[in-house]
Amino acid sequence: MDPRIRRHAEIIVDRAIDLQPDENVVVSMPPVAEDLAVALYEQIGEVGANPMMVARGDRGIGTDRAARAYLRAVDEDDLTAPEHLLKLFEHADAAVVARPHENVTEQSDVSTEKGAAYGRAYREVLNARLETKWCLTQHPAPADAQLAGMSTEAYEDFVWSAVNKDWDAVEAHQEQMVEILDPADEVHIVSGEETDVTMSVKDMITLNDCGSNNIPAGEVFTAPVPDSVEGEVLFDKPVYHQAREVQGAWLKFEGGEVVDFSAEQNEAVLEGILTTDEGSNRLGELGIGMNRDIDRFTYNMLFDEKMGDTVHMALGRAYPATVGEGVEQNDSAKHVDMIVDMSEDSFIEVDGEVVQRDGTFVFEDGFEG
Repeated sequence: MDPRIRRHAEIIVDRAIDLQPDENVVVSMPPVAEDLAVALYEQIGEVGANPMMVARGDRGIGTDRAARAYLRAVDEDDLTAPEHLLKLFEHADAAVVARPHENVTEQSDVSTEKGAAYGRAYREVLNARLETKWCLTQHPAPADAQLAGMSTEAYEDFVWSAVNKDWDAVEAHQEQMVEILDPADEVHIVSGEETDVTMSVKDMITLNDCGSNNIPAGEVFTAPVPDSVEGEVLFDKPVYHQAREVQGAWLKFEGGEVVDFSAEQNEAVLEGILTTDEGSNRLGELGIGMNRDIDRFTYNMLFDEKMGDTVHMALGRAYPATVGEGVEQNDSAKHVDMIVDMSEDSFIEVDGEVVQRDGTFVFEDGFEG
């Protein structure tokens, strides 16, 4: 086995979920990630914890092909989360989820309406998984390499260079941004002529994503006050959702809600996201990408949202850990991240002070305020 896979498994078990003896852990990944599953089982066995494997248990259905077959056959009104799946996560202490693909467009002929209904039906299951010590990660698979426009070997190198890092050093570097954002009241983001948006983060909590929950990590993120978002945003990186590519997504916010939107390609997918439920047309997350080993867009949001010189904003559910006491949490069955390139003609302003310009932070060499 490639030793990088075993290192990946060690980081997940020791750092991301901090697995302890006798804890119950759900491992959710398809057969194409079998090497990672084997390495994880070795690590779990050494700890003395109790694993259970499901192919795609966080979503309730097995492989991508099985999911497609079920969703095309089931009546939308019959979509409900199985009680036994909910119980599985309610009784789990930890969960590790990887979502490599054998065919990234397997569900491209499942309607966006059915996909949205599926998300609503499994909302309780998602919430239960997020109550565990969870980790979402990636194993390099040929289909994902193809989507990224890379050879399988090059994609493997890319994935493991982003995953197998000194996360203690990453934590120290990113903490400088946490110290700026956590006590702040207002954030103002400008990029080019199309993006100019402000939002309050007052009393919200800023988290340092440095090797827990997401592997790869490499961002600082918080939640905006739901009704505070004002302005317009052009997401100049594609949004890949439900096996469809949304290009040129543009949103206009007033009082925290999306009041107008457009997309150059697959606008109906964007509309489906926005109309999923009451919370899906408000922002639940503001994230700042800081992992510069992720240096190219790959159509995999787990990586793309961490890219250096970017910010991302997520429509839908806010992570409870980012919501301060007594502040409203935006709730939704959706959490869809969308990316803005901040590498040029851009800045991030926090409480009136520019803290990043053209991708360079105030605490880095070369910053020009």
